Amino acid sequence: MKKGSLRQGSLRFVETEYFTFAHPPYVFELEGGGRLGPVTIAYETYGTLNRDKSNGILILHALTGDAHAAGYHEGDKDPGWWDSMIGPGKAFDTNRYFVICSNVIGGCKGSTGPSSINPETGRPYGLNFPIITIKDMVNAQARLIDYLGIERLLCVAGGSMGGMQVLQWVVSYPERVASAIPIATTATHSPQQIAFNEVGRQAIMADPNWNNGDYYGGPLPVKGLSVARMVGHITYMSDESMNEKFGRRVKNEKKPFKFSPEFEVEGYLQYRGDNFIKRFDPNSYLYITKAIDYFDLSNGVGLHNLLKGIKTKFLIIAFKSDWLYPPYQSQEIARACKRAGVEAIYCELNSNYGHDAFLVEVDEQAHLITHFLNKVAESIKR
Repeated sequence: MKKGSLRQGSLRFVETEYFTFAHPPYVFELEGGGRLGPVTIAYETYGTLNRDKSNGILILHALTGDAHAAGYHEGDKDPGWWDSMIGPGKAFDTNRYFVICSNVIGGCKGSTGPSSINPETGRPYGLNFPIITIKDMVNAQARLIDYLGIERLLCVAGGSMGGMQVLQWVVSYPERVASAIPIATTATHSPQQIAFNEVGRQAIMADPNWNNGDYYGGPLPVKGLSVARMVGHITYMSDESMNEKFGRRVKNEKKPFKFSPEFEVEGYLQYRGDNFIKRFDPNSYLYITKAIDYFDLSNGVGLHNLLKGIKTKFLIIAFKSDWLYPPYQSQEIARACKRAGVEAIYCELNSNYGHDAFLVEVDEQAHLITHFLNKVAESIKR
């Protein structure tokens, strides 16, 4: 991996790496009974792993994220999706920590997913790809962490679906996680959250070009995925942020009425939807949203019962204007920690950005995370 300079905010060019496991005759067993093999995970690392391998931090991405969390790929105009938080002198300080981010299985940015070649047929998996869960994603990440030689992570952190993976890490591998930072997330997907995802899936499957998932090599279901992204993007913003950003302003180049975009917000949503198809596989969208909907960490047992005896320290962050993953869901996680005797800090931040706040509200998050990680690192040294 190419190194950046050590000046704050100056992490430069990085390269994506790949780890493959479950080579024949071995397979990767999935929670739902399916099997995969071989399995490739795309990942990036930032910073240096220390001698005793105690400074590793795993960053977990949201629904449409990927392994490229920070720095620049050669030729890119924009940095990774959480570059504001990862780098020298930032919240996840690469002068101190070895930061890892991988693309989830089921994804489409280098990790094995529906668009990958099925070794049994020589063609993309499509709908022959097995059902995956958040637990499967975490189990695959654990194989990557094994490969990197890290027995115990200093921290696992992520927002939205990334936060779900954080919680699953703590429950599945409590002895391997010193601290956890779940942000703007939930321990179980609510009916409303499932409903929004279902609308997106139906939009994709209603596109005639979807062709029952077998569109590879032919026309893509552009319209369906675009609508799915538009619906999703509405849930990421808040009423206040949309008012501030768009109001009821109309476009200057307004055309005669033909149901074409007139309001700025309409044009913005169409722009976001049309660009999404350039970087995301529609089948991956189906599989990953289904994995999110299946997520129910306690599964009727009670989250506090699952957390009993766990020594992992928590920093739980929520945002007041987030109506997709509202603060009450993070509060439920915090209460479960308290009932289980798990050390947890809950912080609810003011922001008008809605769910997107975990990506754009840098200063307060950085302050909280920096001090939290300092305390965790110091406690480990004692």
